[in-house]
Amino acid sequence: MITPAYLQKGDTIAIVSTARKNLVDNLKPTIDLLHKWGLEVVIGKTIGLEENQLAGSDEERAADFQVQMDNPNIKAIWCVRGGYGTVRMIDLLDFTKFKQSPKWVIGFSDVTVLHNHLNTMGYKSIHGVMPISIPRATDAAIESLRIALFGEKLSYEIVPNLKNKLGTASGELVGGNLSILYSLFGSPSAIDCHDKILFIEDLDEYLYHVDRMMMNLKRNGCLESIKGILIGAMSSMKDNDIPWGKNALEIIEDVTKKYNIPIVYNFPAGHIHDNRALILGNTVTIDVSPIKTTVVFE
Repeated sequence: MITPAYLQKGDTIAIVSTARKNLVDNLKPTIDLLHKWGLEVVIGKTIGLEENQLAGSDEERAADFQVQMDNPNIKAIWCVRGGYGTVRMIDLLDFTKFKQSPKWVIGFSDVTVLHNHLNTMGYKSIHGVMPISIPRATDAAIESLRIALFGEKLSYEIVPNLKNKLGTASGELVGGNLSILYSLFGSPSAIDCHDKILFIEDLDEYLYHVDRMMMNLKRNGCLESIKGILIGAMSSMKDNDIPWGKNALEIIEDVTKKYNIPIVYNFPAGHIHDNRALILGNTVTIDVSPIKTTVVFE
């Protein structure tokens, strides 16, 4: 996997929207943070655009992202928020100049479309907090993003969870939002799960949807071929009047119980304030013991 150049003081980062609109003037805390890190900021033309839920038309969002990809002075592109819409513009992008000068793409949730697409092309990217999340994000989440962007050693040690499956595994980290992963299978942006460490998280889904998506991962061979799983936050799950009978973690546990691989539950990433950065495409080693869990990026 190709690693984009890590950031240095004086570099410029662009903030754009690939999905939902961002109309309010809410970026000062993020701009102040980037200036504190010694970075310059460019605000993309999609910030402030509106077409129903989206930050402008598909063509406008793609054009803004294209400009940032093609500009050699932009060293990273930070998606302002998620929602929905990135998949509508992904096929409008031309990655020719990106391949000549790769840069970090940052975000989570709907940005999983970009993460997966870049992974199929052989490039690393960063799953982490987004600009609108900065005022609510924990200091640890923000610092983890800085560490990832500036190429410092990234690792985590978290408390054990009773659902964890013990063991050690190393492999390339792939994944993101479960709903997006599920929607991309069968498309050119679908990840290859073979010998990978899979990360999943989700928000605001019906529990039977979670079961359906996990069954899809099982039936298409993804779970059969992975070496380990990191399960992030499964936030604000919903149920029907007739209950499904299991919560989201129990659903995942039920579908994955046959696999003899290490599994980490409640990893601090996803739609939570403590959304720690993950370098997707990077080799990672997970060590799950009864005492602690470590996740080390190599």
